[in-house]
This record gives sequence, structure tokens and C-alpha cells, in this order.
Amino acid sequence: MELENKKLTMDEFLKTREEVLKTWSTGEQVADLEKNIEYARSIPKSKNFALKLKKAKHNQITLTQPRAGVALVENHIGLLRYLSEEGEADLLPTTIDSYTRLNRYENCELGLEESRRNGRSMLNGFPVVNHGVFGARKVQENLDKPVQARHGTPDARLMSEIIHAAGWTSNEGGGISYNIPYSKDAPLDKTIKDWQYCDRLAAIYEENGVPINREPFGPLTGTLVPPSMSNAVAIIEALLAAEQGVKHITVGYGQCGNQLQDIAAIKALEQLTEYSLEKFGYKNRIITTVFHQWMGGFPKDEAKAYAAISNASVTAALARVTKVIVKTPHEAFGIPTKEANANGLKCTKMVLNLMADQKSYMSKKLKEQLNIIKEETECILDAVFDAGKGDMANGVVEAFKRGILDIPFAPSKHNANKILPARDAYGAVRYLDSGNVPLTKELKSYNRYMLEKRAIVQKRPVDFQMTVDDIFAISEGRLVGKPDFSKR
Repeated sequence: MELENKKLTMDEFLKTREEVLKTWSTGEQVADLEKNIEYARSIPKSKNFALKLKKAKHNQITLTQPRAGVALVENHIGLLRYLSEEGEADLLPTTIDSYTRLNRYENCELGLEESRRNGRSMLNGFPVVNHGVFGARKVQENLDKPVQARHGTPDARLMSEIIHAAGWTSNEGGGISYNIPYSKDAPLDKTIKDWQYCDRLAAIYEENGVPINREPFGPLTGTLVPPSMSNAVAIIEALLAAEQGVKHITVGYGQCGNQLQDIAAIKALEQLTEYSLEKFGYKNRIITTVFHQWMGGFPKDEAKAYAAISNASVTAALARVTKVIVKTPHEAFGIPTKEANANGLKCTKMVLNLMADQKSYMSKKLKEQLNIIKEETECILDAVFDAGKGDMANGVVEAFKRGILDIPFAPSKHNANKILPARDAYGAVRYLDSGNVPLTKELKSYNRYMLEKRAIVQKRPVDFQMTVDDIFAISEGRLVGKPDFSKR
């Protein structure tokens, strides 16, 4: 089947589904789609992810969600209960292990056997495909809050079948955001088609009375990604999902660090997503937003780590995002303890509560950043649409070939890696080199001007060393990297 941004027919979907369910033995457990949907309809509305986000948006409150996942079912339930009760999390995740993300289910079996022998997780997440629908349902039935799968899987079709059949009502990812930042050689046309399947599956549940939330992964590589690039990818994945019939879409953004730019980026993302969906005829979609706390290097000192978490929480509150993905004070050391995870959640919740009645106002500078981000994003979106000759799916593949879409520091061989980001004097992320990204002459000049202002302040040239200094800055206790003249 040729790649096309076109809603899958039921015959096309079911034909592919026959092959998907043969991928691993647990696929047999979800063969009866009607029974899966019937079970999902029985889940209380209070545990529906899409409905909880919709209510939060209506009430203008920000929900908290951690990252968490361990190998064994009972241990995973205990972990999520702890984060719900002690950490006061509003929404619960299930972080999927790395083998599952690569569809290496045989390795998961070995990891599960070792985990059972050791009595603790020997995998870096929950192998939901191996546990199957019954294990996944046990997780959902033993929790009192909505559950989402968070992973990083280029081909998440079987996983999606299992989680939705288990009553999990949210799935993160997309054909771009779970390919280019995660994989070396996964073909884009295949991952887009695979995620069309995931989106169509979610929409089938929706059409049968089970609202399902879909969330493109906003931060991408999480390292100095210019807001217009991450926003463009999120909007494209929202459009691709909407074509398959998805109604509830959460578009995300990873904190860059300059509060003004971050607030502007979230507002621009929400506004342009809603505008783009309307423009292409996708009516009655519920658009919510997610803000990812700092995704780069974290301070090793726990007190400084809490400061980074608190700083991000203030931005999330002022941006009025629907939910915030919370980091932990042990971020610099690897997988956190449940206690550290809960403490990160409580820290965030306290800041959100303190900021609940405070608002950001549309100042002249905020409006300027909002307009810059929107203009850059629209340049990218228009070029992608043109590259596909009116078809957004084909446009994505062609846009990556041409470098129109280009994600900094991504491992994929399908990514041009020609753009180079750096911070300006105020910490906002700019295009040091825009590569083949089709920005206007005026936008390129603006980015250069802002970086030259930093160069003057720091008495340095505008060059690649700015980027290097910025990558390590947060872990060293500042936002904007400073030159080390002692090494020159």
C-alpha cells in the first residue's frame, strides 16, 4: 500500500490487523475487536485519560504526570499506586522498556525471567506486549486514575492493540516523533504508515464510545530544539492523526528554558494546531497541551535539581498547559527511586498550586516571540505541504530528504542534521544555522541579530562553540553557556 494521508478503510485496517496480531503470541488475546471495545466501554469515565484532559482544559487547571515503569506486574502496580497516593499524580504513565520499543519480545522474556529470579526489575520499563492484555488489564483495574503508554516505539501497532483492549485510554508517539529522535535507520514511510494504523485503531474505539487520547512526542531530541521545529512536527502529527479520525489530541513541547519563549511557544502551538485542523476540515477536535520539564542535562546536586523542577513548574503554570510531565531530583543519575519520583511530583504540584491564580499577560515582548514562532512554524508547514504536492504524509518524507524538517542531534540517517541551534543572550533558542529550513530572509536575520547580541555581551564569535557551551550549561548551573577563555 502506497503512503498517502488518507483514512484507512475498515477492510485495509482489518487486513493489516491480521498480520499485526501474529507478531507475538499475546496478539491472539486481542483478536476479538468487538469484545475489546466492549471491555474498554466498561471502564469508569473517571479513569478515561481523554475525558480527564478535556475537563482540565475546561477548568483551566494543570495536571501532573510522572514517567515510571518496571518489569513485573505487581511491582508496577505498587509503583504507580505510590506515585498516585504519595506523589499526588493526577495522571499515570506506563513507561515501556527498550526491548519492547524495538519489538524484541524474545529479549523481554529473558528480562522478565531474570526480574522474577531477582525480585526486582531487570528491564527499564514495563514489557506490555509480553504481559499481554490480561497483565495490562490487571494494571488498569488496580489503579484509580487514567493510564497512558509512554514509550518511543517506531512500530507500536501490537502494543496499541493490547493497551487499548486493556482499557488504557492514551497512547503517546507518532511516525516522526518516535522515529527520527529514536532510530538510526527506520524508514519514515513505514513508521508513518504504522502510526496511521495506531491512530485508526484509536479512532475506531472513539467511534464506538471509548474516547482515546493521542499525544505526539513534543520534545523530540530534547536538546536545543527551536520551538518552531518541534511545533511543526507536533502539528503535522496532529493532522495525520485527525485524518484517521482521532478526536482527542495532546500536542507537546519540551522546555527550552527562556520563560518568555516557552510560554509563547505553548500558546503558538495550541493556536496553530487548532487553526491547522480547522483549515484542513477536521472539526470538533479537542486539543490539549503538555509541557515537558527540562529534558537535557540535570544538576547532580539534589537541591539544584529541585530548583530546575520548580522553574519548569512556574513556566507550566503561566503557560496554562493542560498537563506537565514531571522530572525527578535524581535525573542526573538514571532511573529514580519511587520516593524521588514522588518528591518531584509534590514539588511540581506545590508550585502549580501557588501559581494557580496568577496569569501571564500578553506583553509586547511575549507577543513578539509568539509571532516569530508562528511565522517560522508556518514557513515549515507550508513547505512540507508543498513538498508532498498537497499530501502531508508524503510531504513529511520529502521534507526530511530536503532538510525542510530537520531535528537537531537526531540519530536517524533520514535526518539532514544541517541545522545548528544556540541560545541568545536571554537564553532563547535560535537558529545559528537554519540549514535548508525555509525561513524567510527576515526571520534568518532576526535569529542572527539575537545571537550577535549575545556575542557582543560575551565577547566571542557567533559559532559552533556557542552550541557546545549551551548543551552543558544547565548541568553546570546556568542557562546560557559561557566561553572558557582559559582553553583558548
